[in-house]
Amino acid sequence: MSSILTNNSAMVALQSLQSVNSNLAKTQDMISTGKAVGSAKDNAAVFAISKVMESDVSGFKAISDSLSLGESTVAVGRQAAETTTDLLKEIKGKIVGAQEENVDRAKIQTDIGQLRDQIASVVGAAQFNGLNFVDGSSTEDVDVLASLDRDSAGTVTAGQISVSRQDLSQTQMTAGTVGVDATAAGGGTGLTTVATFAATQVAGESFVATDVGGITGLSAVYVASEGDTLADVATEISTRLNLAAAELGEEGLTFGTNTTAGAVTLDNQTGTGVTLGANEFEEGDGTALDGTRGGQLDLLAGIDVSTGDGAAAGLVAIESLIQKSIDSAASFGSAEQRIGIQSDFVGKLTDALTSGIGSLVDANMEEASARLQALQVQQQLATQSLSIANQAPQALLSLFRG
Repeated sequence: MSSILTNNSAMVALQSLQSVNSNLAKTQDMISTGKAVGSAKDNAAVFAISKVMESDVSGFKAISDSLSLGESTVAVGRQAAETTTDLLKEIKGKIVGAQEENVDRAKIQTDIGQLRDQIASVVGAAQFNGLNFVDGSSTEDVDVLASLDRDSAGTVTAGQISVSRQDLSQTQMTAGTVGVDATAAGGGTGLTTVATFAATQVAGESFVATDVGGITGLSAVYVASEGDTLADVATEISTRLNLAAAELGEEGLTFGTNTTAGAVTLDNQTGTGVTLGANEFEEGDGTALDGTRGGQLDLLAGIDVSTGDGAAAGLVAIESLIQKSIDSAASFGSAEQRIGIQSDFVGKLTDALTSGIGSLVDANMEEASARLQALQVQQQLATQSLSIANQAPQALLSLFRG
């Protein structure tokens, strides 16, 4: 049945043309934007995943900047520690030269003073954007933002790389009121003074030897560091007492150490026992120190090679200072290496995430190009088909011609 009111062929042709035009518009949009999923209406699930991943990529780019800043800051600290080590080696050379009797020790001491001041200058200048790892301005570790960790529930946490500060300043140790923790009798040439402490963990304790042998000014203060043993405390106390004795002109008076479990052991020639006071340490106590820790290079101020005893004591002291400086440089080097590795990883991870996002949302341009040409042909055919369908009712006119 033919009808002049309803043209079914035209309706079908029109629907086909509309469908072709819609697909053609999508394909042209894909080609112009380069994305198969440009909005949530294209594919809601893929769109949501891609946007979460894009936010992570933005975060990792910020982390890369943070790592670069942290690496540069740590590098400054490492360079300062390495330069300090070199200067300490020069000081050691001066001290070794002062062991000889027939030298001008006063001039050597002047040179040592200049090198000591240069170390202070290096430490003071070793800052990057205001952060100094070596000047002793703080004991808190510095956290460098290193990663963003997303778990299966979508919770995001920041990962940090902790960098320990290394105090290479020359600030002197001080001590407040400390209780007498141990007193050892004895003394005399060749005799040993042994002070036994109840504490097995000494980190944070302030050890003080005051007016040893009744000699005013012959004193030593040491605040134990993390990892120190009582043997380490004995070494530090004896070194400081030797420097103090040389400065006081106590010729021939020396202190040494030997290892005794749970004891601070000093070999002394004062003729009396050594009384050691200590701030009692109780694990988990968390109370403030009676003593205040000085810089790791605090012994530099006490080195005076103008006398034979001073030169001998300085030689012992400089060895420990060089080792502390080397340890500081090694600590910074390890941290810098780790930050560098993390920085490389973050860069590769960012590339991998970017590639993954592309595989989800990017358009296949070869396929889009082929589809565009096919749709253009379909559009032409659909247009032609609609034109033919629209002309069909004209055939009815022949029925009414006489």
